[in-house]
This record gives sequence, C-alpha cells and structure tokens, in this order.
Amino acid sequence: MDRLMVRAMGAILVLCCVGSGSATVYTVGDSSGWATGVDYTTWISGKTFGVGDSLVFNYGGGLHTVDEVSSSDYNGCTTGNSITSDSTGLTTITLKTAGNHYFICGAAGHCSQGMKMAVTVAGTTSGTPTDNPYYTVPAGSSSTTNTLPNTLPGGGTGTTTRYSNAAMLSPSVAILLLWVPLFKIVLS
Repeated sequence: MDRLMVRAMGAILVLCCVGSGSATVYTVGDSSGWATGVDYTTWISGKTFGVGDSLVFNYGGGLHTVDEVSSSDYNGCTTGNSITSDSTGLTTITLKTAGNHYFICGAAGHCSQGMKMAVTVAGTTSGTPTDNPYYTVPAGSSSTTNTLPNTLPGGGTGTTTRYSNAAMLSPSVAILLLWVPLFKIVLS
C-alpha cells in the first residue's frame, strides 16, 4: 500500500480515538450557577448525562453546599446523611456510575426552595456486583472499593459497595491495539 493509504488509515484511527473517549463537562445552572431561584429541572431537560461526564457547581463558598444524597434524603430535603459534601464554592463531580444521582444544598431551607437536582446517568457500569453477580475483583488489579451509606427498607442502615476496575480497557486503547498489527502488515 502506498503512503497515502497509510496516512488515511492513521487519520481514521485518530478520529476513532478522539470520538470514543470524550466526556462532557456541564456547568450546573449555566451562568446562574448553583443558587436559590434556579429551576434545575428545566436546566436538566434535554441533557443526556453519561458515565465520565462532569458536573461543575459554581456558588458562593460558605453560603451553599453541594451534597450528594440518597433518593429519600433528596425527596425529603434531609441533610446530615450526605454521601459527599463540599462547600468550597467550586465543586466538580465526575459521574462515575450509571443510574440516579441526587444533589441538594445543605444550607438551611435552600433545598426546600428548589436548590436540588436529580441527574440520571445513562450507560452501564460493567463489573459492579449489582450488574454481574459473578463478578470478582481480579487479584493484583488496581481496582478500588468505595463504601457508601445506604438506607435499607424498614429504616435500617447499611452500606453499598461500588467497584471501580481501572484494569478495563478504554474503547480508544482497544481500537489502537487492533490497528497496530494492521500497520505492521501494511508497512512490511
């Protein structure tokens, strides 16, 4: 094959890698930021959130908080049981798992004034125990385990364990590994 064909295949490879590894960064509330008086239900409408996307919360540090909470705490605007909490004024949350994620402001009365947001993250988190009952963390892998508070039926509490398997290949790496042997054949 001539050099033009090799360059064309290289360009296709680059485009595949760029497209498959992109994540979106969303500024919550756009120019209004994370504040009272903003309709976050309207802000979310029409947006599709995926695993790897990030939410950037801009707000007055010390005036507000960004608390990730359970569904029941979201619905009741209950503070004090947050999964994560930050009050620095600039909070970035990376959406690492598919499913519903709930955020409220923990400042007195702010959640009941509408400063709350429910985000549904599309996609799958392969390898989690709930998705695959036969999954085990490979010995010697760089997987991490995060234990999060969880409210159980009947009011009891327990924990939910989420696994992050860093040993998984990204689509970009998989494509690259498939193309390397092809380039060796073409160049020989």
